[in-house]
Amino acid sequence: MRRALELAATPGVPLGPNPRVGCVLLARDGRVVAEGYHRGAGTPHAEVEALAAAGSAARGTTALVTLEPCNHTGRTGPCAEALIEAGVARVVFAQSDPNPTAQGGAARLRAAGLTVESGLLAEESRVLNRIWSRAMELGRPFVTWKFAATLDGRSAAGDGTSRWISSPEARRDTHRLRADADAILVGTGTVIDDDPALTVRDAQDRPLPRQLLRVVMGERDIPAGRRVLDDSAETLHLRTHDPREVLAALWARDARHLFLEGGPTVAAAFLRAGLVDEVVCYLAPMLLGSGRAAVADLGIDTIADARHLEVTDISILEAPDSAPNIRLTLSPEPPATKEQ
Repeated sequence: MRRALELAATPGVPLGPNPRVGCVLLARDGRVVAEGYHRGAGTPHAEVEALAAAGSAARGTTALVTLEPCNHTGRTGPCAEALIEAGVARVVFAQSDPNPTAQGGAARLRAAGLTVESGLLAEESRVLNRIWSRAMELGRPFVTWKFAATLDGRSAAGDGTSRWISSPEARRDTHRLRADADAILVGTGTVIDDDPALTVRDAQDRPLPRQLLRVVMGERDIPAGRRVLDDSAETLHLRTHDPREVLAALWARDARHLFLEGGPTVAAAFLRAGLVDEVVCYLAPMLLGSGRAAVADLGIDTIADARHLEVTDISILEAPDSAPNIRLTLSPEPPATKEQ
C-alpha cells in the first residue's frame, strides 16, 4: 500500500476533478504483478492502468488501491467492474470514496464474491488527497485564501503601493502553492488597480505549461489591455458579488480547489459567508501604521466575536538577498459546513 501511495503521489499529475490514486497488483506469493496510477481527468484510472499492464496475469491477484474503486461511469468506466471482469480475487483499499457519485465500489465487489478490506493507511491516503476529499464533503471547491501583510496587518500603504511587501522567496512559494490549485480568483478592483497576470511561474519566472483558470469576481467591466485578458491562460469573469454563486460556477467547471488572492473586500465576502477553508499568510518584518488592511469589515464590534484561526504550520522563508518572511498556514474554526 505504501508503494501504491508513492505511485499516487507521482509529480506532475494534474489535479482538478479527480483524486490522486495508485494501485499495485500482487500475486498470491507476494510478487508484484503490475502497477498503475491515475494521470489526470480522462485518462485510465489507477486500477485500469494496472490491469492493462498485467493482462491475464491479473486473475487471482490482490489489488491494493489507495482509494475505494469507483462504481460509476464518467469519462471512464467503473473500476469495480474492471476488477471483477479481470478476475481479481481480493481488493484492499485505503480511503473510502467521499464522492457520492462514485461511491459503492466496495459493495459491488463484495456482491461479486471478491474479498474486500478497507482502512489500510487510510489517513495517509486522505492526507495525499486532503483538499479533494474536503471538497467532496463540502460539495464545493476548497478555498485557500492567500495574502501578504506587514506586522501591523497592512496589505498596502496609504498611497496604494504594495510591491513588494512579500519577499522574493515568499513570491516563489506562492507560485508553488498556486500550481496545486484549479482556479485563482481576484475582484475587479484588484484587476483595475494592480493589473495582475494571475499566472503560475517557476523559480526563474517562466510560465508553467499548466495554468489555472483565472477568475475575476465583480460587476464592473474589465478594462481593455489588462493582463488577465491575454492568452496566457483562460479567464472567467463572474459578474456577481456572491461567493456562493462563484463557487457553484467553478464546481460546475470541475474546479475543486480555489486559490483566493483578491483584495480585502473579496476576502471579507468569503470570510463572512464562512467559505474560507484555509488561510496562508506571508508576514513581512515591516510596519506601515496606515494603509489598506488585509481584510475589510467583517461586522465584528467586540473582541468576543473575533474570528479565531488554528495555526497548522509556521515556516520561515529565507533568502540571501532579502529579509525573511514568515508563512503562517491556518484553518478557520469551526470548519465550514456543507452548502445546501
